[in-house]
Amino acid sequence: QRLTGQQQEINSLMQRKSAVDEENARLKNEFSNLNRKFKDKSQELKDTEECAQKKEEQNRLVIKNLEEENKGLNICCADLLSDLEKLRKQEAQWEKEKSRNDARIKNLETDLAETREQTKSLHSIFSNLSTEVAMKQEELFRKDCDVIKAKKELEELQNLYRQNIEYTTQQAELIKQLQALNAD
Repeated sequence: QRLTGQQQEINSLMQRKSAVDEENARLKNEFSNLNRKFKDKSQELKDTEECAQKKEEQNRLVIKNLEEENKGLNICCADLLSDLEKLRKQEAQWEKEKSRNDARIKNLETDLAETREQTKSLHSIFSNLSTEVAMKQEELFRKDCDVIKAKKELEELQNLYRQNIEYTTQQAELIKQLQALNAD
């Protein structure tokens, strides 16, 4: 009976051991699964960290590039602002010059209008003088004709005078001869 009690106890212990072994095996299995999951998650974490590190490095590079670009843009912007300021000054200068030129143009237009009036007046005077010159030329032509006529008349008179002198000389000679004959 003691032996049977011990046997039962042994059986009970064996059952408990078997149950503990099963539990142990289950726990080992679970531990193995958890360990595998832990390894997977560790690898995932490692990969994620590496990825995050790469991303951070890329971001640092992007930020650096953007800062460089920003620096360049700031310089460019400063240059453009400087150019704009120069252009504004130049525009102000041109406005002054335009204003001066407009005033000069206005004065020149006034002068031109006055000159046109003077030209009109001079044209009128010129026209009157041209008419007068034409009349004087006509008069001069008539006088030239009169002079030519008078010269011809003078020539004719001189010829007549010469002929008259010759005739008178001949007559005087004849008279002398007649007087000589008469005296004889």
